[in-house]
Amino acid sequence: MSAYHVPDARGMVKLDAMENPYPLPSELARAMADLLAATPVNRYPDPRAFELKAALRQAFAIPAELDILLGNGSDELIQILTLALARPGATLLSVEPSFVMYRLIAEFCGIRYVGVPLTSAFALDEAAMLAAIAEHRPALVFLAYPNNPTGNAFDRAAIERIVRATPGLVVVDEAYHAFAGGLSFLDQVTRYDNLLVMRTVSKLGLAGLRLGYLVGAPGWIAEFDKLRLPYNVGVLTQRAARFALQNLAVLEQQAARIVAERARLKQALEAFAGVEVFDSVANFLLLRLGRASAVFEGLKRRGVLVKNLDGAHPLLADCLRVTVGTPDENRCFLDALKAELETRS
Repeated sequence: MSAYHVPDARGMVKLDAMENPYPLPSELARAMADLLAATPVNRYPDPRAFELKAALRQAFAIPAELDILLGNGSDELIQILTLALARPGATLLSVEPSFVMYRLIAEFCGIRYVGVPLTSAFALDEAAMLAAIAEHRPALVFLAYPNNPTGNAFDRAAIERIVRATPGLVVVDEAYHAFAGGLSFLDQVTRYDNLLVMRTVSKLGLAGLRLGYLVGAPGWIAEFDKLRLPYNVGVLTQRAARFALQNLAVLEQQAARIVAERARLKQALEAFAGVEVFDSVANFLLLRLGRASAVFEGLKRRGVLVKNLDGAHPLLADCLRVTVGTPDENRCFLDALKAELETRS
């Protein structure tokens, strides 16, 4: 194995990590700074984060009959779930390509991982998924909705059939829900006793806080809470997140700007000869073009960092993923891509 690699983006237009490119407005940033300055960092944080959970419940209309587990980002929640269900012979199942941490965490938690390929159009292969579920009887299934790195949302009815067919738990990972036009399975969690929904506030504009949350039946959440390390969400994160959620409209406005810019960026990319752009309901676009790895290196030399997916999975051959940035950042990317492609024509 190797450590998860995060490239050095200093001095570059950073479009590789699906971050919200817009900072908090200056007046909100100052108010948050004042709040954090008065935070008692000499004391441990609230171990249960009651006030933060209440803020999340109100902000995202989480049903009262469901409980919430907080994590240091979604990654910690994936690890908690996997550790809770890892046992000899158990299987964690997901689709491929998808979020790489499902596989990596399965490997270092000692649970067998099975990845079911998507179709060539990155759609959910329902028949293959149902066959894999019948064969492997997974203890845990992760489905990203929308999917990373492809950007599409799988068929909702097909996901529900997968939930019904799975003997273990199904986690719908809604990291990009802010950009997906209301697509969510949150309203279905009370309907299925093996369904949980996982989200993060990272993509909404709070990536530096490292806050993820899992929503599910209280019985399940109580079991997973046994594996949560004490004080896993620090006092600064708890207070900053509560403040941000009190100003959720600002973050939602930023998300709307990103969605609008996503459409403009996609249209501009479609005008490039030899570039295929895939539909997305996330805050990034997947594109396929010739000699993607060489183009990726050329973009870096021109000061633009995107994500190179060429070689990550056979379905991602010659693919790059670009985060939707500000209009100026996207213009820099488009100019760099145009110049790079012209040198190769």
